[in-house]
Amino acid sequence: MAATEGAGKSMIELLVSEIAQALGVPFEGGGTVREVSTDSRTIGPGSLFVALPGERFDGHDYIAKAFAAGAAACVAERKVSTGNPVWDERILVVPDSQRSLLQIAAYYRQKFSFLSVGVTGSVGKTTTKDMIAAVLSSRFATLKTLGNENNEIGLPRTVMRLMPDTQAAVFEMGMSGFGEIHDLTLCVRPDIGVITTIGVSHMLQLGSRENILKAKTEICDGMADGATLLLNGDNDLLQNYQNRRLNVVKYGIDGLDCAISAKNIREAGEDTHFSISYEGNAYPCTLPCIGRHNVLNALAAFGVGVFAGIPPQSCADALNGYQPSGMRQRMRECRGVRIVEDCYNASPDSMRAAIETLSTMACAGKKRMVLADMLELGEISQDSHRQIGVFAAQKGVDALYCYGGEARRLYEGAREAGLKDCRWFPDKETLTETLCREAVEGDILWFKGSRGMKLEEVITRFCEECKDKC
Repeated sequence: MAATEGAGKSMIELLVSEIAQALGVPFEGGGTVREVSTDSRTIGPGSLFVALPGERFDGHDYIAKAFAAGAAACVAERKVSTGNPVWDERILVVPDSQRSLLQIAAYYRQKFSFLSVGVTGSVGKTTTKDMIAAVLSSRFATLKTLGNENNEIGLPRTVMRLMPDTQAAVFEMGMSGFGEIHDLTLCVRPDIGVITTIGVSHMLQLGSRENILKAKTEICDGMADGATLLLNGDNDLLQNYQNRRLNVVKYGIDGLDCAISAKNIREAGEDTHFSISYEGNAYPCTLPCIGRHNVLNALAAFGVGVFAGIPPQSCADALNGYQPSGMRQRMRECRGVRIVEDCYNASPDSMRAAIETLSTMACAGKKRMVLADMLELGEISQDSHRQIGVFAAQKGVDALYCYGGEARRLYEGAREAGLKDCRWFPDKETLTETLCREAVEGDILWFKGSRGMKLEEVITRFCEECKDKC
């Protein structure tokens, strides 16, 4: 079975009165809802429009438009005069319309019986979610979060794609502060939880890794006593974490006392071969991607599978069919240059993993890296960028191209550590021109940076200016 993402408009019908009751607001009318949306442009007959206030657009300004398009009802934070008394009576007024999405989703989730899996962590959430879905879909009709829609708006979208035939669902949970994962986990009530790692993403908001650990372990708040919590035993903060209510299981490569571990890791081309050790047995596995960090993600997915009742070897076999999505280490070739498009996000942990992986790859030419800013690091930003530059020099990167204001510290660190072929670029145009001039057949060109840096634009320009299709 293939895993389906939380996209589309199908959901079982709900009475408007049911939704009003779930929100705790009075409503005496009729009508049914077949879709919940925060975008007035997607509204059709039977839709529930949730009006969200925003800096650029206020959903309350589009309530009349939503009703005109056929909305069955609207959720808003204040009464709005649409000019139509019938429409006005179908506005459900709540204190917080964004929070109402989670309330509706939590009510909808309770209508179904399925295996619920929650995934969080500083790095690797989306890849791990996709690997888990690959394993579960080998045995169950599986729903998974669309892309990385992992916040209080995106997660309800996935929940409301649940159908009576859904047997398993994998929910990705992100956060930027305390209390957010608490709300998400209470909505989806995971039977199995996964925490991939505790890094330094969101240091700007939370101030310390210990606080990040507290925020991530809020996933436990929605889990029943005895539920299974899978933790990365290689992570220094997670390896000692305990929760007496839950069945805590560690996985890892280097960590001690891991119930699930990987041995004999070997990379060949774009694949990674290894064996998974579990309960005294070894299960061979091949991933169609590279890097020790992806092996860790696969161990988490294997663990979810076996605790969901899937035979261990079947879990390992299912991982063979996993395919990287989006801009997560997607490989392509342009003018004989192997390009690794790893532009979706960046943190010190994922930067190190990328550099480490590049250092192990066979390459006929030069190993080149384009590294851009790691965002949202707060007070540790300058030091973190400098350390990554030093690490790149130590790991034998042949040429380093740094882009972005913070990446200047990365450049300085690499130069101080002895990397001679290292440059900083103030703009994408100059960077692209330099890459076109220097990257040649046989080279590897790895792009890594935070989403906001949009390094994929450089890849596109590189391919276009080289007049070759990628």
